[in-house]
Amino acid sequence: MIGNRIIIKRGSRDEGEKPFWISFSDLMSALMVLFLVAMTVALLAVTKTVSDVEKAKAQREADITKLLQEVQQAASAFPGVTVDLNRHIIDFGDRARFDSRSNQLTSEQARLLRAFIPRVLAVVRDELASRWLKQIVVEGFTDQRGSYLYNLNLSLNRSQRVLCVLLATPFSDETPLTADEQEQIRDLFLVGGYSFNSAKASLEESRRVEMRLEFLDLDEQRSSTAGIPRGNFGSCSIG
Repeated sequence: MIGNRIIIKRGSRDEGEKPFWISFSDLMSALMVLFLVAMTVALLAVTKTVSDVEKAKAQREADITKLLQEVQQAASAFPGVTVDLNRHIIDFGDRARFDSRSNQLTSEQARLLRAFIPRVLAVVRDELASRWLKQIVVEGFTDQRGSYLYNLNLSLNRSQRVLCVLLATPFSDETPLTADEQEQIRDLFLVGGYSFNSAKASLEESRRVEMRLEFLDLDEQRSSTAGIPRGNFGSCSIG
């Protein structure tokens, strides 16, 4: 009939307009998963690095402690000489006291130093010391009488005196240092002077000498001694 309406059937609107792209929520979920995976990997890498560093630090401390204990064992044969494991100090106590305003050591004190230091050199020749030992600082101290600069110079001369007696010609009944031991002293020992620092309870105790062992950090290398002229130690002329 003419009056009838013609209806054209179309496909489902949902089928024609079904989106191709994934939903925004799915996209965010996927990105979150990727982010979590990346963060997990990064955290594992950082954790491993920190763990390795802490492990290396702990091993360094253990090696240094073992080395100091070996020095302590060497010192046990010399009554009065002690090793402070916490401060890394060799303290000679009454075995290396100075008279007031003097940088001289007695023949008995000189003998002690020349007998003890080769024991230390034997310890620091081993693998642990070659890995960690940086230098040995000879520190002279004064009491607090006199001016600052006078005592500063005096403490430095006292430090130097220790090296002087070590490298001096020994008495006939002593075993002289070998050439290698002399070179070890030159390579490792450093003279340091202190004036009013670290005063002891008495004036006599303050007039002392100590040796401080310094160690390399994890990534630090010992300064090269290649090219340094050997031999020719000369003699001391300090007053």
